[in-house]
Amino acid sequence: MAPLTTHRSPLHSPACTTAVPCRAHARAPPSLETLTSAPDLDTLAPDTQVLVTPIYLAGPGPRTPVLDVLDNAPGWTKTIPFDNTDTYFTSPCQRVRIANTADSHFGGWTITYAEDPLGVPDWITTFDRNTPQEIVAGFATTLVGSLPSNFRDYFSDGPHYPGDGHEDIFRRHNWQLVRGSRPYWNISPDGYAGVRTRSGWIHEYDELLTPAKSMWRISAGAEPRLTPNWRAFLTRTTLPHLRAAAANVITSNDAVVRRVEEIPELHRSLVHVRLAVPAATAPLGQAALARTPHVPRFSTTTRPTPPAHLPPQHGRSRRQR
Repeated sequence: MAPLTTHRSPLHSPACTTAVPCRAHARAPPSLETLTSAPDLDTLAPDTQVLVTPIYLAGPGPRTPVLDVLDNAPGWTKTIPFDNTDTYFTSPCQRVRIANTADSHFGGWTITYAEDPLGVPDWITTFDRNTPQEIVAGFATTLVGSLPSNFRDYFSDGPHYPGDGHEDIFRRHNWQLVRGSRPYWNISPDGYAGVRTRSGWIHEYDELLTPAKSMWRISAGAEPRLTPNWRAFLTRTTLPHLRAAAANVITSNDAVVRRVEEIPELHRSLVHVRLAVPAATAPLGQAALARTPHVPRFSTTTRPTPPAHLPPQHGRSRRQR
C-alpha cells in the first residue's frame, strides 16, 4: 500500500492527514501501476516520463497532439516556411487559418475564422507558447470536426450541440466566482487556474487586434491572475462549442505524460505526479505477491530434467491449446 501522504490546500486550509481523505482530496483508489506514486522529482533523471495532474500545471509539452489533429484533418493544407520555425495550416474552405509562430509576441497557436476568407476575421483565439498542448488539441479537434457543416451541427438545434457552455463546465467542476472582482474571475478549486471575463464595452476590432483585450482569458500558474505561467485569449465571437471544448480539457482529471524536465520549476510542488512506467523490474504480478504476506512466493528452484529414455510426448502444441 502506498504510504499516506499529506496534502495542503493552496488556500492554506488544514492538512488532510486522515486515513479517509476529506472530500476536497478524495481520489479514486490507485491501480497496481500507481503503487509507486508521488516520487520525489529531484531524485529522477530529467528525461524520466511521469504522469502529471492537473493538466493546466503540467507545462506545454510537445506539439505532437496538435499536429496529429491538423496533419490528419482531411483537405487541410500545411505550410512550413524556409526557416522551419513556423507552421501554418489552412482549412479546405479557406475560412480557418492556424499559425504556430515561434517569434510572435505570444508564440504558441493563433486560430482565426473569417466568413470571407479575404476579409477581417470574425473571431480569434490565441494560446501562448506555454499553454499545455492538450488544451490546444481539444480546441482544434472540435474545430476540425464542426467545420464541414459550417458549425451548424453544433448550434442549439443541431445534433451535436454540447448543451453546456464553458461557464457551466467550470461551475460543474467547482470553479468559484471571486466576489467583488472586476473583471470577473472564476478560480479553480486548487487556486491555480482561472477564467477572466472582461467587463465593459470595447470595439470588436480592438479585441481582434489586441489579444489581451479579448472577452475571455484563461490562465494558470502559482498566481493565475497576476503572474500566470500561460494564457489563452478568446474573443467574444469565438463559438460557444469551441470554448466548451477547451473548458472540458482544462477541467479534466486525466493525467498527461511529461518528462520531468518539462514540468515548470514553479509548478513542481503544486502538481500530482506518478511514474509513467513502474520502477520495479519484477513483473507486476510478482510484485503484488511479494507485498502479500500470506501468499507463498514462487520458487526459483530448477525443475529436474526428465530421463532421456522416456518416449517423446505428442500432445497438442501451445498454439493449438
